[in-house]
Amino acid sequence: MELLVRQVSHWQQPRWSAAASVGNVSRADLVHRLVQEIANLAADAEGQPRRDVPRLDNDLALPDQLRVVAADLLAAHPSEEALARAATEVTATRTAL
Repeated sequence: MELLVRQVSHWQQPRWSAAASVGNVSRADLVHRLVQEIANLAADAEGQPRRDVPRLDNDLALPDQLRVVAADLLAAHPSEEALARAATEVTATRTAL
């Protein structure tokens, strides 16, 4: 996850707005989808209901959102399966960017 954060944390708005290499979505939309998926895994690990992660107006906040939900996931002591799924999602996102 940290590799992805380092990859995108310096991006400016035009780079976030560019299309991802897969799907018909922007890079920002793709990373937000990842943020939501990691948040869902954290909620599941905590036994809490899933909640929508807000899509903020400023895409430059996405690396911070990713850091927060990743920390939440680790604090929830997820199963190995949940960690593997998170790793797979992160890898797929990095590839698509």
